[in-house]
Amino acid sequence: MRNQSQLIAVMRCAYIRYMRVPMPRHYVMCPPRYFAVDYAINPWMDPDVPVDPERALRQWTELRDTYRRLGHLVDEVEPQPGLPDMVFAANSGTVVDGRVLGSKFAKPQRAAEAEHFRRWFVENGFRDVTMPQETNEAEGDFTWTGLLMLAGAGFRTEPGAHAEAQEVLGVPVVSLRLVDPRYYHLDTALFVLSEATDERPAHIAYYPEAFSPGSQAVLRRLFPDAVVADAEDARCFGLNAISDGRHVVLPVEATALAEKVAAQGYEPVFVDISELRKAGGGPKCCTLEIRK
Repeated sequence: MRNQSQLIAVMRCAYIRYMRVPMPRHYVMCPPRYFAVDYAINPWMDPDVPVDPERALRQWTELRDTYRRLGHLVDEVEPQPGLPDMVFAANSGTVVDGRVLGSKFAKPQRAAEAEHFRRWFVENGFRDVTMPQETNEAEGDFTWTGLLMLAGAGFRTEPGAHAEAQEVLGVPVVSLRLVDPRYYHLDTALFVLSEATDERPAHIAYYPEAFSPGSQAVLRRLFPDAVVADAEDARCFGLNAISDGRHVVLPVEATALAEKVAAQGYEPVFVDISELRKAGGGPKCCTLEIRK
């Protein structure tokens, strides 16, 4: 990693070249008031490793406040006792053009979260809310690029949910197969740096080895200019990032990835999610985006 002054110089030159423009976003989050690791439903979880709920809450609060400092709207959902993973709001629904496709969790430990979030959508004015028939873990495995939806399968979301999402949300869906159990959701291996516009295509970052060979070929064809992350980027949940088109919020450990995105004109914004990562989550996992 270059020193800070070198990174700033890279960012300035790249920003002039690419002119990355931030777009205001609307996020939904859920405080980790009942956060714990009482069970293991992904390779990152170990109930024998101590968890500090107060530290997790401080990290979550800093993430929320970072979004607000960047000019984004953040709504909060009331957490519920007995649902320690409810903090990972990205798994609660997928919203495109105001249409909501709810979630249906693969693991029984999280199943009750779906109804709490469904009620939140209805109580907050969303009238077009569909609860799925197929298992889908929402933005964990559905990533909107501005023109099409990338959809992951292999560990949580079922392939049949991809067709259901296309019917409910009315957008084209491209299926991708995940093959590494550490990257059990699409949002642990890929994120959108900037959405597609009339002037230019979407720009993404991803970790190729998380995907099957065929899915890697699809990603290369669709996104030839993608930022390609390495194993170290992936292990620290660097791909579980959030971008508003200019600012990229990512874990403090993801220094190599930060340098790569800075060279493309984006501005890295670091947050500490080390406590939340003990449950297999990062910035994106904590963040559901509302697209109206």
